[in-house]
Amino acid sequence: MSTLGEAITTARRALGATQEELAAAAGVTQAALSRYERDMRDPEGNVLPRLAAALGVTESFLKEAGSVRGAMAVDAHMRKRATAKATTWRQLEARLNMYRMHVRYLMEEVSLRAEQRIPTFDPVDTDPADAARMVRMQWRMPIGPIRSVTPWVEAAGCVVVAEDFGTSRVDGLSQWVDDHPVILINQAAPADRLRLTIGHELGHLCLHSSEVTLTMEEDATRFAAEFLMPAEVIRPQLRNLTLGRLHDLKREWGTSMQALIERARELNVITPEKRTNLYKSLSNKGWRTKEPLSDELASEVPQLAQTIGVAMANKGLTREEIASIAGFSGPEKNKLFATQERRLRAI
Repeated sequence: MSTLGEAITTARRALGATQEELAAAAGVTQAALSRYERDMRDPEGNVLPRLAAALGVTESFLKEAGSVRGAMAVDAHMRKRATAKATTWRQLEARLNMYRMHVRYLMEEVSLRAEQRIPTFDPVDTDPADAARMVRMQWRMPIGPIRSVTPWVEAAGCVVVAEDFGTSRVDGLSQWVDDHPVILINQAAPADRLRLTIGHELGHLCLHSSEVTLTMEEDATRFAAEFLMPAEVIRPQLRNLTLGRLHDLKREWGTSMQALIERARELNVITPEKRTNLYKSLSNKGWRTKEPLSDELASEVPQLAQTIGVAMANKGLTREEIASIAGFSGPEKNKLFATQERRLRAI
């Protein structure tokens, strides 16, 4: 069970604000805010409304976020590099927590009927590649390449949010508590990397919804590889790899050349020496850090959250009402279910 203090702390971290900054915005002392966050004292009088306003949420959202099982401060699955700063990924984790709670808060008022569902598997009993094949089969996906991954994930009721993280060291995060999975992706990343990130986070959602294993990251990577590049189809295409062949396969499969090399090695289609030589060729052309063709691939553009907002607006709800239902203090704070302001037209 989360607490009000955890909710305040998470909301503050999501904004990237210090205790001093939030205290000043809410008109309280830093010492008092510290006690609120540590649950040593409850905000009295009109302090909670002021805190909520400073955090961009409603008072009722803060209260509920601090009373729901697993609501706040839940560890997120994260695809990041070893050099990612702890302060960066903690802020992103807090932001993901907030988005998931806003989705949960809204879903108490609005029912979402998904075409599919995200299945879950026991990671001990189920091989990641088998899990990926079962997901593709359940979703009735095409046998070969997938043009865009996001629509498939969103059709299963998972809200995908794209933001510029301000760093290339973190690619994506995911979290699933109760029935509301959310994936947060770094929109500054190239399309091929985003596709792999979404596949990786989907692997976490399918395999690690309740079980934590020592091989979580490896499992999610293997899931993503099979999900995006099914062995049965791609194996024959990975023989006799050259840079030119990697170009063609990247266009066809929408994955990076490096991911294709790793897939070929995983499937024992190339030797370790061949893998090393291919990477040397990429390095000689400067493609290890920035591959060609990425801008030619279809972009991963999330649409579910905006579609929900538009559907609510079409039912006659105002931008203010939509924001309030989702737990935001006003429409200017509602970046998740944002809708265009309706304007009167002269006829």
